[in-house]
Amino acid sequence: MSKIVIVGGVAGGATAAARARRLNEDAEIILFERGEYISFANCGLPYYIGGVITERDALLVTTEESFTKRYNVDIRSMTEVMGIDREKKEVEIRDVRTGKTATESYDRLILSPGAEPFRPPIKGIDLPGVFTLRNIPDTDRIKRYVDAKAPKTALVAGAGFIGLEMAENLVERGVATTVVELSDQIMPPLDVEMAAAVETHVKSKGTTVLTSTSVQGIEEADGAYEVLLQNGNGPETRRFDLVLLATGVRPEASLAASAGLDMSDKGGVRVDACMATSDPSVLATGDAVATLDFVSGSEMVIPLAGPANRQGRIAADNASGRRSVYKGTLGTSIAKIFDVNAASTGMSEKRLKAAGIPYKASWTHSGSHAGYYPGAEMMAIKILFAPNDGKLLGAQIVGGKGVDKRTDVLATAIKAGMTVFDLQELELAYAPPFSSAKDPVNIAGYVAGNILMGDVEMVNYEETLDADLENDLILDVRTAEEIEEHGTLDHVLHIPVDELRTRYAEIDSSKRVLVLCAIGLRGYLGYRILKHRGFDVKAVAGGYATLRHMR
Repeated sequence: MSKIVIVGGVAGGATAAARARRLNEDAEIILFERGEYISFANCGLPYYIGGVITERDALLVTTEESFTKRYNVDIRSMTEVMGIDREKKEVEIRDVRTGKTATESYDRLILSPGAEPFRPPIKGIDLPGVFTLRNIPDTDRIKRYVDAKAPKTALVAGAGFIGLEMAENLVERGVATTVVELSDQIMPPLDVEMAAAVETHVKSKGTTVLTSTSVQGIEEADGAYEVLLQNGNGPETRRFDLVLLATGVRPEASLAASAGLDMSDKGGVRVDACMATSDPSVLATGDAVATLDFVSGSEMVIPLAGPANRQGRIAADNASGRRSVYKGTLGTSIAKIFDVNAASTGMSEKRLKAAGIPYKASWTHSGSHAGYYPGAEMMAIKILFAPNDGKLLGAQIVGGKGVDKRTDVLATAIKAGMTVFDLQELELAYAPPFSSAKDPVNIAGYVAGNILMGDVEMVNYEETLDADLENDLILDVRTAEEIEEHGTLDHVLHIPVDELRTRYAEIDSSKRVLVLCAIGLRGYLGYRILKHRGFDVKAVAGGYATLRHMR
C-alpha cells in the first residue's frame, strides 16, 4: 500500500488528494494544512468583504469533515510541516495549537504550499489598520474592521487584479479609495494601452489612481494612518482610515529550498512536466512552482487557480503510478473591475519584446453582440502573432459583456497552435443576443490577416502620438459630429471617409498620411482608397478608441 503525503490544501493540494483517492482506493493519503480551512475560494474573498457574497460559508469549497467522509483522506488541519528529511522520506510536523512536534513518513510527497503576500520592508506594516489578503482569516479581519470602523477613506497599494478588485469592493462599501502602483501602469499583465482603458474606467468611478508611486512608510495618527508616498514629484503624506497591501505574491517555497530541492531563478520550486522536483519522490504544484510558459518555453511562476488545479491532478497521477504531463501555462486570467472586464492569455507585447521574440500586433473594437439588438457593449481586442505564419502568441481584451468567452476562444486557439487565418475560419455560435455573424474573434483574425497579407500597413498609438508633423499628416476620416462629440488629435486634416474619393487632392502628397477613424474600419478603407492613388499611407491601429486613453 502506497503512502502519499500532501503539504497544503486549497486548489493544488485538495485536488491532488481527491484525484489520488479516485485512482487508488487503498492508498494511505494524509493532507497537512497549516490553517483552519483546507479548501476555500481565494478569488471570492474581495466580494465577501464588499458584500456581493453575503454568506461566509459560500467561500468554503469543502469542509474538513465532508472531504474526509467523501474521499477517506486523513486531513490534519492546523498542522505545519516544518522540514523534509529526503533520505528518511519523512516530514517534521508541528501542531499549530499546541506546538507539539512529530514526524510522518511518506512514499510520495506532494508540496502545495501556495504563495504568500509580498510584504515590503516599510515602517508601520504591522499596524492594526494595515492588511494583506490571502486567506479566510485575513478576510475576516478586514471585514470586521470595515464593519466596525466604517472607514471613510482607504489606500490600496498595488493595482493588480486583487488590488483593483478590493478597490471596487471598498468603493461599493462607500469608502473613498486611492490606488497606488509602483509601475507606470495599472494591471501589469496587460500592455500599457489596454491597461489605460481600465484606468480611465476606474477613475470614472471616483477612485484616485497614482502610478509610478510607492509606499515608503505608515504611521498611526489619531485613529487613522499617515502614509508616506513617493513618486516623481517627491515625497507626499496622505491620510487614510484603512490601508490594504496588494503588492503581489511570491512562492512560499522555503520548505522546498531548505530541503535542498532545485529552485528556479523566479523563486519557485523547479519541476518537470510530471510535476516532479529534483527529488523523484517529491512532487510540487500550484503557486509555489516554476513551470514553463506555453508560448516561449521559459520558466514562469503563475499564481492562478486553474493551473494549480490541473497541476494537482497531474501530480496525483504521477504519485499514483500513472504518467501524466503538464504542457505549460498560458496565464489566462480575467478580472471584473467595476463595470469593465479585463482579460489576457499568452504573452503580452512587453514580454515578447523582453524575450526577443518577433511579433506583430493588431487592435480591433467590436460589439459583444449584434448592434441592432439592445444592450451590446464594446470590447477592445489586441492579438499578438508571429510575423512569418500568423501563429497566435497572445491576446488581451478589455470591455463589457462577452470578454470572457472571446478570451477562452483565443486561449484555446493558442493551445491548439492556430494562426490568425484559422481565426477567420472559426464557426462560432451566432444569434443577435449573443454575437454577430462575424464574431469579434473572426474580426480580429481578418484584421491580423490583412496585416500579414500586406493589404494594410499600420502605425500604433505610440507612432501616431509621436508623429513628425513636418513629414506626417494625420487624416481624421470620421464625421464632423463624431469629432465634435469625442474630440480628436491636434493638427489633423478632416475629410470624412465617404468624401475621400472626391477630396483626396486636398491631401499633401509629399507627406506620409496616417489615417485615423473611430475604431479602425474606416481607417482601413481610407488606407485602401489612398494607397490605390499612390499616397504613402498608414492606418492608425485601433483608431481613436485606443488613442484617447493614451493622450
